[in-house]
Amino acid sequence: MNLPPLHRAAALGLLAALGLGGVAGCSSADSAPRTAEVRKSAPDVSPEPSGTASATSASTSTSTSTSTSTDIGWVQLMTPMNQQAVKLLTLAAERAAEPRVRAFAVRLRTGHEAELNRLRPLLTRMGLPLTDVHAGHDMPGMVTEQDLEAAHAAEGPALDRLVLARIRDHLRQSAQVSRSEITAGGRADARELARALVTAREGFLAELERLPGAVRALG
Repeated sequence: MNLPPLHRAAALGLLAALGLGGVAGCSSADSAPRTAEVRKSAPDVSPEPSGTASATSASTSTSTSTSTSTDIGWVQLMTPMNQQAVKLLTLAAERAAEPRVRAFAVRLRTGHEAELNRLRPLLTRMGLPLTDVHAGHDMPGMVTEQDLEAAHAAEGPALDRLVLARIRDHLRQSAQVSRSEITAGGRADARELARALVTAREGFLAELERLPGAVRALG
């Protein structure tokens, strides 16, 4: 990450708090979300009558101030991680060679979409934008655009192996950062969602490793 020293330290500290560590953070020329800047981010709003705007501002400020850097980092990472995984799972549900892999992809995609239906309102409650602050970043466990291009080009068992490998990495990393949210997060609603996510990840990981082709794909 190409950041000024102080901002780089803040960004790496945030990733470390989430269990990723500095070495495993963003590798894009763009920076990871900086805590100070994230706290000031809020969705654009239309001008409101006098009094209403100040009340809205106070509400957003209060909501964001109750969130720790771990809460902010976790929800802003988990949302795009799920969104990108859904893209790969949609492809696998349509084109995987093995029927059990296709069925697995359908169920995992449904679970991820349900999580997104909780993550997005959480972002709003925290006064954070719905935009992907990690766009273009190479994050551990994130399904990248290059992964999606490779999946589109692959066919048959080769596609199955690619999907299994990428999705296992995604499940493992998202469970790891969610465990950090459980132990270090400050918001009860975020910790509750993180616990549900970890439970789901553990079940899907166990199932994934029993799928046809998993031994060859995962080593």
